[in-house]
Amino acid sequence: MQSSLSLSFSATSSSAATVSRSRHSFHVPEVTPLNLRFCGLRREAFDSGLSASLKRHHSHLPRRPHSAAVSAALSTNGSPPKSFDYDLLIIGAGVGGHGAALHAVEKGLKTAIVEGDVVGGTCVNRGCVPSKALLAVSGRMRELKSDHHLKSFGLQVSAAGYDRQGVADHANNLASKIRNNLTNSMKALGVDILTGFGTILGPQKVKVGSSNKVVTAKDIIIATGSVPFVPKGIEVDGKTVITSDHALKLESVPDWIAIVGSGYIGLEFSDVYTALGSEVTFVEALDQLMPGFDPEISKLAQRVLINPRNIDYHTGVFATKITPARDGKPVLIELIDAKTKEPKETLEVDAALIATGRAPFTQNLGLENIDVLTQRGFVPVDERMRVIDANGKLVPHLFCIGDANGKMMLAHAASAQGISVVEQVTGRDHVLNHLSIPAACFTHPEISMVGLTEPQAREKGEKEGFEVSVAKTSFKANTKALAENEGEGLAKLIYRPDNGEILGVHIFGLHAADLIHEASNAIALGTRIQDIKFAVHAHPTLSEVLDELFKSAKVKAQASSPVSEPVAV
Repeated sequence: MQSSLSLSFSATSSSAATVSRSRHSFHVPEVTPLNLRFCGLRREAFDSGLSASLKRHHSHLPRRPHSAAVSAALSTNGSPPKSFDYDLLIIGAGVGGHGAALHAVEKGLKTAIVEGDVVGGTCVNRGCVPSKALLAVSGRMRELKSDHHLKSFGLQVSAAGYDRQGVADHANNLASKIRNNLTNSMKALGVDILTGFGTILGPQKVKVGSSNKVVTAKDIIIATGSVPFVPKGIEVDGKTVITSDHALKLESVPDWIAIVGSGYIGLEFSDVYTALGSEVTFVEALDQLMPGFDPEISKLAQRVLINPRNIDYHTGVFATKITPARDGKPVLIELIDAKTKEPKETLEVDAALIATGRAPFTQNLGLENIDVLTQRGFVPVDERMRVIDANGKLVPHLFCIGDANGKMMLAHAASAQGISVVEQVTGRDHVLNHLSIPAACFTHPEISMVGLTEPQAREKGEKEGFEVSVAKTSFKANTKALAENEGEGLAKLIYRPDNGEILGVHIFGLHAADLIHEASNAIALGTRIQDIKFAVHAHPTLSEVLDELFKSAKVKAQASSPVSEPVAV
């Protein structure tokens, strides 16, 4: 997010509750209402009753002053200590906290991390890591079950099958391995891991666990993450009505499962379940599936990921009540029209997965002790991740990163925010450009994106007075994709033709999640299209999809002068 930019864009979707989501948010001055990007695609704007319904699992100002004033009312929250146990204390040992801790040690800071659950947080234990293990299985199952695909290679394979427990063990073993790797890497570098819930007692003071042990630190980072958001009226039993936390354990593969929400979580699980033989029904509040994605990409992805598969869907409806299966009765899902609120129908299915987003893990954190009020559960921060109190002033030496602040609910965004904070507390001002952070949906094929969608870019262009152009390339023209018999795909570039600025890139196709980084790095470094056109890509590789994409753009500006003299070979 650029500190000079303050924009929000049109709402996308919700399912099963009247909530709004926006794809991007930018500079948040003082304590104006937050517009937040959820999981790289969208976020939930929760109703006022959410905070009371959530349960929390666990729970510095830079050397140069900036726009917001520093809170002077420290006396009401206790006095700051005169000496410190640590230079940096991080509450939460997820991917964000881990990234911050490693960078802090590299910068010479004495660092500790507090964790009340298990190291790795949501991503490693209940999110992106085990889900990728399941998706790896679903990808291979799709290949093995596609006679047409195999015959095109001249291959013959007998009927493919799977062992459910073996698949579940693969996901669990991967999570355990990554969790151990994170723990060992911090211990090897001298990061102290303090076990227990962290509660802020006052300025630069944190109580750890139930033993009333108080730890002091010059700077503190809140990195407590998020939990699945379950709308009102939905009864989760963990068996037949489940969240993503339960689904990743793969305790069963139901014949028919309803997935409430068709964002990236719902899409990925639909990929897993249909590959393993389930029938899937999507329940989506908006009038179209896959809200939050670029509309053109969404249309193509629906044609490939949904229409040919054993998937049906209900759009424009809310699930107002979901009752688990019991006494021989199936799961009951009561639907109403999202606009008129009139009853529609009741679905009877074997199971229901609630994929309506995630909510911040911020209750019982002790924020009241430093006069901080959450906004729909999120900790308010400025563009430098500095926490803002109830009076709109900065809380000295306190930062919040990752899902808990809601700016971009992605594990790698949390890590980037943590690294940015460490840069600040060690004397280098740094503002993270969130528009350069990529996101991906690991379906088969994959979807990836960075920057703005086309509607968002055109809205921005109208407001700021510049033209927006679009370039596209197809995977059908890529040699490597054709060699893999995976020609279904599209890459889309949204840019300014006057100066070559990259506004957004969206990819649907083979290994899209890997390909997006050339574009995200270009945005982060400020590289213009007229310069990146001269980059050389190995042939034949999928990276040539991006090469052709940039070369097809029509930019009026000339290429920049070379940074250094050419080297003769």
